[in-house]
Amino acid sequence: MLFDTHAHLNDTQYNEDLEEVIGRAQTEGVSQMVIVGFDRPTIERAMELVERYDFMYACVGWHPVDAIDMTDEDLSWIEELASHPKVVALGEMGLDYHWDKSPKDVQKEVFRRQIRLAKKVNLPIVIHNREATADIVEILKEEGAEEVGGIMHCFSGSPEVAKECVKMNFYISLGGPVTFKNAKKPKEVAAEIPLDKLLIETDCPYLAPHPYRGKRNEPGYVKLVAEQIAEIKGLTFEEVAQATTQNAKKLFAINC
Repeated sequence: MLFDTHAHLNDTQYNEDLEEVIGRAQTEGVSQMVIVGFDRPTIERAMELVERYDFMYACVGWHPVDAIDMTDEDLSWIEELASHPKVVALGEMGLDYHWDKSPKDVQKEVFRRQIRLAKKVNLPIVIHNREATADIVEILKEEGAEEVGGIMHCFSGSPEVAKECVKMNFYISLGGPVTFKNAKKPKEVAAEIPLDKLLIETDCPYLAPHPYRGKRNEPGYVKLVAEQIAEIKGLTFEEVAQATTQNAKKLFAINC
């Protein structure tokens, strides 16, 4: 039983074959998944999906690339959605210094506001980090994010940073890159971070694992991530699947 903690089945890439994709995921043993919305259209679609499928849950927030577009009304709307029984986290939020659509100061302010909201509504947060590790860690500490904890989504940093995040009450989530032959850091993180602090994800339709690298990702491929972590840690696939699912249910307060 696998738990894909970060999926974008609300993406338009699944408009034509969503049912087939879900069917393949279930065949591979994926029993639950979190659908992540990060702006108005994707949040709306995420909520539609979690209303329709009992094994899907939602994470809602505002992506740092689009931080400049977030309004007070958007944040109030996210706060309203936070009370929905199928909304289990806020995000993905954070900082992205790769793209320059939103100035860094705007990204930081939107990030801080969402952390404060998460503390207000008592939900964990899902962190998007691209080329901004030092600032991410600093803001998490300054805002007391440890109070709610959350996920370092698709973690690509060093084991040292991962351990620092674990101390702040965050799980480390690994996706397709841990299966890439040239991905040194994710493999080191998989080896060094305790299993009870690891989660698995696809971030589909992005970052498909080997041997599907470069193609559209889908939730069923999370099995390949679990298999790779099991190989690195010298554990069985079943041990990794069970532990990461339990970790996800604990974080998201899911009892079924």
